[in-house]
Amino acid sequence: MDFRLTEAQLALQDTARRFATEQMKPVAKTLERTAMPLSSEWLQRYAQMGFLGINIAPEYGGLGLGNLEALLVIEEFAKVSSAVAFPIFESSVGPVRAIEHFASEDLKRRVLPAVCRGELVVAVAMSEPDAGSALTDLKTTAFVEGDSIVINGQKRWSSGSGHSGGYVVYCRMSDAPGAAGIGAVYVAKDTPGLTFGAPEQLLGFRGVPSADMFFDAVRVPQDNVIVPAGGFKKLMEAFDLERCGNATMCLGIAAGALEDALLYVQEREQFGKPIVDFQAVQLKLADMTMKVEAARLLIYRAAQNASQALPSMLESSVAKCFANQMVREVCGTALQLLGAYGYSTQFPMEQRLRDGWGWGIAGGTIDIQMINIASALVGRRFNQRA
Repeated sequence: MDFRLTEAQLALQDTARRFATEQMKPVAKTLERTAMPLSSEWLQRYAQMGFLGINIAPEYGGLGLGNLEALLVIEEFAKVSSAVAFPIFESSVGPVRAIEHFASEDLKRRVLPAVCRGELVVAVAMSEPDAGSALTDLKTTAFVEGDSIVINGQKRWSSGSGHSGGYVVYCRMSDAPGAAGIGAVYVAKDTPGLTFGAPEQLLGFRGVPSADMFFDAVRVPQDNVIVPAGGFKKLMEAFDLERCGNATMCLGIAAGALEDALLYVQEREQFGKPIVDFQAVQLKLADMTMKVEAARLLIYRAAQNASQALPSMLESSVAKCFANQMVREVCGTALQLLGAYGYSTQFPMEQRLRDGWGWGIAGGTIDIQMINIASALVGRRFNQRA
């Protein structure tokens, strides 16, 4: 078993690192200050660099690389900020992959090349006011009327909603109870009947917009069905890859925090010497490094074992759960090492702590990941309603 990256992977990682650090840091500051998403001009730049659709098949405009390569790029951009990494996340491990794996050929041709060209960002709409962790309680419906699918309902906590050009919408598509009635439909932002609420004011994730979505007799072609009723398991299989992306966002944030802290403790002097010379600081650096490296290996395992397919629920949940906890601990320690500079909004450390905390809520909470892990270990799902 070789844990080393290949020459090609190292070259891709280096290209992403240089682009992110040399060009995206000022952009990240602007997105954080204005809470606006990345501009279409920057999306075009990403596309020109091949950063969108890294693991999408070449026939749809992607590079056709593996999941690990996509995560390597996401990590480097997440070191700068979640906002500048988010379009890469959405195109490589987000709802776009559900379209690539399960949608009709016509829908793939309409959506995937536009994503890879930087002309379209696709978000996922899953949660509702009364259906978060209990996702199978969702009430949004999508039923056949003539040659159309008609959607009615409300979605909440959809990262990218109100800004993204398209949405993978989880819906109840039959009268079957629970997961058996759930499928997913693609809805373009400009479809009549789809409206958005006011932008959410969140602790972090500035530059990653979120707003309620309202579906009032929204009509889309039947060909926009990604998976029909009964396809909830397929949707969750695709979501296992998104969990790896979530974990990688945490990894990038924590790795960036560690890099900043490492530089600071070697430059900052107290009592006549760099504070890195104090054993208490050394222990903190070692602890942070062990946690970051452990998260990286868990993510790499899940991605590599799946290659270009979809990771297992066990490996993706383990990676996400550990990384979600790790980023909070590492960023908290890094902030403490920087002292008042870490607490200041003039420096990025406090932003890392806020954004990192949010990834442990997004995409399934830490506790939900632990339930998934236990479920995989015993080979059955647990009934949380009993």
